[in-house]
Amino acid sequence: MSSRIIQFGTSRFLQAHAAFFVHEARQSRQDAGPITVVQVSGASSRSGRVAAFNNPAGYPVIIRGMLDGQPVDRTVQVTSVDRGLSAIEHWEELSRHFAEDAEFVISNTGETGYKTWPEEDHFDTTGQVPRSFPAKLAALLVQRWQASGRPLVILPCELMTGNGRVLKKTIIDCARLNDVTAEFYTWLDDHVAFAETLVDRIVSEPIEPIGAVAEPYALWAIKRAPGVRVPCDHPSIVLTDDLEPYERLKLHILNLGHTFLAEIWQREDRPADETVRALLADKEIRVRLDTLYEREVLPGFAANGMGDEAKAYVATTLARFLNPFLDHRIADISQHHPEKVARRIHAFLDWADKAGSVSGMPVLRQIAGRYPLIKATS
Repeated sequence: MSSRIIQFGTSRFLQAHAAFFVHEARQSRQDAGPITVVQVSGASSRSGRVAAFNNPAGYPVIIRGMLDGQPVDRTVQVTSVDRGLSAIEHWEELSRHFAEDAEFVISNTGETGYKTWPEEDHFDTTGQVPRSFPAKLAALLVQRWQASGRPLVILPCELMTGNGRVLKKTIIDCARLNDVTAEFYTWLDDHVAFAETLVDRIVSEPIEPIGAVAEPYALWAIKRAPGVRVPCDHPSIVLTDDLEPYERLKLHILNLGHTFLAEIWQREDRPADETVRALLADKEIRVRLDTLYEREVLPGFAANGMGDEAKAYVATTLARFLNPFLDHRIADISQHHPEKVARRIHAFLDWADKAGSVSGMPVLRQIAGRYPLIKATS
C-alpha cells in the first residue's frame, strides 16, 4: 500500500517539522512518505520554492540551540519531499495524484487558511479550481470518492482548537455549496479520518529557496480517534487521548507570549528587524513579560488545575525565547496579529474567566480590547 503524503502548504515550518520527521523516519528504514508539497495559492513569489521541492538532493534544515544542557548545531539534508506542485498550475496532476496515491494529507495554511469565498469556491467536472483551501480539498475528496473511495487520514497543523473538526465542517459546507450528493458525506464520515493535532517548534529563519533554521525542541501531538494513524514513528510525535493540555500550554504561554511581544514591538517604535532575543535583552520588557506570566497567565492555568504544568512550561518557553542560536524576527511573528490576538488572548481570557481565575488580567484585557472579536451574524 502507498504511504504517499500530500502536504498543503510550502512554509518553512512544515519543512522543519512534519517533513523533517518523515525524513528521519525514512532514514531509520520506516515505510513513510514520500511527500508531495502543494502550493495552495497561486502566488508567483513562491513559484521558485515550488520548483525547488523537485530537487532530489532535498533541502537543508539547520537545528540550533540547547538540548539537555548541551549545545546543538547540526545540518540535516531533508529528502522526504520528492515533488512540488501548484494547485493552480498543476490541478489535473494533483487531482489524479490525490485520488490514486495519497495515504495521508497534512496541511498548514496559516492563520486564515480556512477562510472560504462562496462565490469563487465552485468546482465541477470541467476542472474549475476553487479559490479557498477547504474548497480545493473538498473538490479533491469528491474526486477520490468517485475514483477509488480509499480511506484517508487528514492531519491539519493549523494552530486552532479542534482544527480537524473545524476543517471537516468547512469542507462539508463547500461540498454542499456545490450540490454534492449525500453518498459523499457518508463516505467522508466512514472512510476519512480528520485528526485534531497540535504542533510546536520555533522555526526562526528560512533558507532560500527552501530550507529552514529551527530549534531542537519539537512536538506533534495528535489526538487518538477512530481511523487516525500517524504517518511515521518519531520521538517528537505523540498520540494522546487528551489534546487540550498541549494546546493550552502552547497557545496561551508560548504563542501568547509571542503575541504580547509583537504588540509591544508594533506600538513602541522598536527596530524593524528586532528579534525575540534582542527584545528580551531590554530589561524593562523582560520584566513586563515575566510579570504577565506570573500575575495574569499562571493564575488562569491554576484555576483550571494546570498550575504546576504551566509553571514548568513558562520556564521552558523563556529558555526557548532566549535561544542564543536563533534569530526569530518579531516582524514575522506579528503577521496576522488580530487573528492571533483572538486565538491566543481572547480565548485565554474566556477560559480563565470561566474557571474563576483570581487575576483580573488587566494587561491582557487591554490588548484584547484593541482587537474586538467580530461576532458572526446569521
